[in-house]
Amino acid sequence: MKNLKNLLIVTIAASIFSCSSDDDNRTIDPGNGEGPIIGNELKGDITEDATLLASIEYTLTSSLTVKEGATLTIEPGTVIKAKSGRTDVFIAVERGAKLIAKGTASDPIIFTSDAASPKAGDWGGLVIAGKAKSNKGTDVQSEVAGLLYGGTDDTDNSGELSYVIAEYTGAKINGEQEFNGISFFGVGNGTTVNNIIVSNGNDDGVEFFGGTVDVTNVYCANIADDMFDWTEGYSGTINNAFGVRNDGFDAASEDPRGLEGDSNSSDPTAAPISMPTLKNVTILNLNPDVALKAGAEIRRGTVATIDNILFAAYGNASFGNRIDTNDDKGNGTVTITNAVSQGSVGADKVGGEINGTVTEITDGITVPADNTISTKTGVGADLSVFSWANQNFVVIKL
Repeated sequence: MKNLKNLLIVTIAASIFSCSSDDDNRTIDPGNGEGPIIGNELKGDITEDATLLASIEYTLTSSLTVKEGATLTIEPGTVIKAKSGRTDVFIAVERGAKLIAKGTASDPIIFTSDAASPKAGDWGGLVIAGKAKSNKGTDVQSEVAGLLYGGTDDTDNSGELSYVIAEYTGAKINGEQEFNGISFFGVGNGTTVNNIIVSNGNDDGVEFFGGTVDVTNVYCANIADDMFDWTEGYSGTINNAFGVRNDGFDAASEDPRGLEGDSNSSDPTAAPISMPTLKNVTILNLNPDVALKAGAEIRRGTVATIDNILFAAYGNASFGNRIDTNDDKGNGTVTITNAVSQGSVGADKVGGEINGTVTEITDGITVPADNTISTKTGVGADLSVFSWANQNFVVIKL
């Protein structure tokens, strides 16, 4: 069974546009034929506080940048469809700006493609910059969107992302530059991030470039490169992370991984060193045609702590390595507790230290029927918290 099933397909009919009023937060007149919000079209720079309404289905036709000092608020249930097939379609939030995208379980906020047959890489993704520390400096330019990030304020607040779905992201600019689903550049822990879904991405699912932002309940499905990625001194906490590659999702980089943890490829001793904490994590491969290079590759100076992780491959699916801490640009160090593995997940490749042991089990995930999985309570991520997104799996019961 090779048909890819989307995590969620939501269609909201566009209603007749209503002009802004004192009751909404918009200070930009979307009906004047100018500015970043023109009817249901989004593009350009947001320089004043603005609100996107759930009653309107928006089309993102170019880059939309929230400029320093402005706040973009997105109502629960809002759907934004990005013009597909271009590399200049993305949403960016500058340092000193805020994005308040606070959905609910019943009314999530959805960023998706406008294509009739959407696919990974149809558009860019979300790019958020902040003032927290990076070991690349205090005024670093992001690899996509051209934002400056970094600083000294680890408590910086870039807003809130809650109950958000970003799908078909990862537009490729060139051989070195691709958008991730959601990129956090120097984002501080004053920012709230929880209940996030990234699916069908052509590069990484979620990546942290320095910063201290904490993330709770994050689900990455069908990611061509790394599901969860960090670098440049990231030191936040990632709690309850579920990553899966479904059977039939064959888009892949040369080295797709579950976790990729870097600190600094030029100088693995550069401060601050990446020292994230991960809790309750599942890395699952259901695709027999695409092996994950590693369940977790911890390298280039990273010192990571992981508690309660499941590495699992079902049937003929596999990993190359389970944990890899060896790298010619600097080894990594990882301390693991309550770590288990299931299926053909490979051996550990030791360069830096791997502290702790991994226990092999057979029941971390089970497949009671085609295209369904069950997870063992207390082992890895709690899948049930993502029920609001109607997650689906593509897997044939053996």
